[in-house]
Amino acid sequence: MSDKLPINVRDLLHQRHVEGERIEYKAGWNPDPILRTLCAFANDFENLGGGYIVIGQDCDADGQPVFPPVGLASKNLDRIQRELLAFCQLIQPPYFPALTHETIDGRHLLVLWAPGGQTRPYKVPMAVTAKNNKTWHYYIRRYSSTVQAKGDDERELLNLTATVPWDDRFNQNAGLGDLSPDLMMAYLRRVGSALADDAAAMSVEALGRQMNVVGGPPESPWVKNVGLLFFNDAPDRFFLYTQIDVVWFPDGAGGDRFDEKIFKGPLDRMLRDALDFIERSYLVETVVKHADRAEATRVFNFPYAAIEEAVVNAVYHRSYEEREPVEVRISRDELMVLSFPGPDRSIRLADFTAGRAVSRRYRNRRIGEFLKELDLTEGRSTGVPKMVKAMLANGSPMPVFETDDDRVSYLVRLPAHPSSAMPDTVAGPGTTDVTTDVTTDVTTEVAALLDVIQGEMSRPELQRAMGLRNAEHFRKAYLAPAMAAGVLEMTRPETPRSTRQAYRLSARGLVLRKARKSPP
Repeated sequence: MSDKLPINVRDLLHQRHVEGERIEYKAGWNPDPILRTLCAFANDFENLGGGYIVIGQDCDADGQPVFPPVGLASKNLDRIQRELLAFCQLIQPPYFPALTHETIDGRHLLVLWAPGGQTRPYKVPMAVTAKNNKTWHYYIRRYSSTVQAKGDDERELLNLTATVPWDDRFNQNAGLGDLSPDLMMAYLRRVGSALADDAAAMSVEALGRQMNVVGGPPESPWVKNVGLLFFNDAPDRFFLYTQIDVVWFPDGAGGDRFDEKIFKGPLDRMLRDALDFIERSYLVETVVKHADRAEATRVFNFPYAAIEEAVVNAVYHRSYEEREPVEVRISRDELMVLSFPGPDRSIRLADFTAGRAVSRRYRNRRIGEFLKELDLTEGRSTGVPKMVKAMLANGSPMPVFETDDDRVSYLVRLPAHPSSAMPDTVAGPGTTDVTTDVTTDVTTEVAALLDVIQGEMSRPELQRAMGLRNAEHFRKAYLAPAMAAGVLEMTRPETPRSTRQAYRLSARGLVLRKARKSPP
């Protein structure tokens, strides 16, 4: 029953790749709660990809692992595995996790990998150790806890009967020969998996089963869609328009000229190639020099971190059953990322457009799992907040998130930094100097705000300096337009609602104020 996992176990313990709700620590062998958690991971209620149970690892009050771990006695390892095998047969329908024996700091651990099951929902006795009167229940994960599914949750779980996310399904048009051992080996090496040491001597089928990209009975193995997306050189042969189109509009979206470059290949390579191309070809750094201090301010037309989040999220959450590519449209004014379909209906439209999107369920649980291991995404709806944070840190206007009532498409707009100066021909990373060559066309209210702000000032301080009493009027007529114009920036962009929030002139604001005060 012992296997090696396609993940670095030491990284797993430190939760570098796997978030807390997908990992549970058990200091010792306690079959009843362990089997309930296995059942919950198998049910994969939110399509996160199941999870891991580490037996022999204790944790502190905050749920963080303690080192060295308490460990398991070596004489008990075989007995625990035999008992686990017997107890797993009580899960209905039967479900068996992958198991590996690890030694950390000289202590013995057993790590169970429990990916989302193909035949959910699963139920297990509340007490597998009870000899009589066993009662079966359904279990799911709620954050970092395993709970019994009741009421609406149980009904929703039952509605998921035999429904498996698309990327975890078997592909009827592919065979083992369509998986590339070289790509599988490269992935294992990148994530630091101990499985890489043995992979060269394994058959494609054995390696695929270890990585959970091959399933089915031994006499008739099937390849899963996620395996073809990551471990086939041309996944677009199986799923049309698995590609990223990068389109540059030098005259704007309404112009007649455009340049297009199409990226295809395994998902992670396609992502990296497209992002590298965008960074090399279309990101321009602007250096804003200040008369009142030696240090210059450096800003980008589009911050790379926001672009990366937008493109990775599009590849992660798009539907590969729709024959539409992910499209990145770039002009001097904005960068747009378009994908199909839109976000899950569990996200309220108002929250989505406000940048507070939190999804209840994920369309592609396995794609997310592989991207997380490759450090390309964190999952759990962190993409939208990270885009907002990256734009604010660069002094850029807020990103805009668009969809429709029918959730046909998903569009992310990243406005260009107001001080950025993209040349007519963009063919590589560039740097431009900006002194006073900035438009002074702002509203009267914003101009008045520029005249009074000194250093860092809170919203009440700015109001008092301007002699204004109505806070709502100040926000709408002065503060919001100044932020939208990119002339003000927050001192605490990561916590916009902080009581200690203050505002200061951005790079563009400093240049604009200087330009306004200079004689014509």
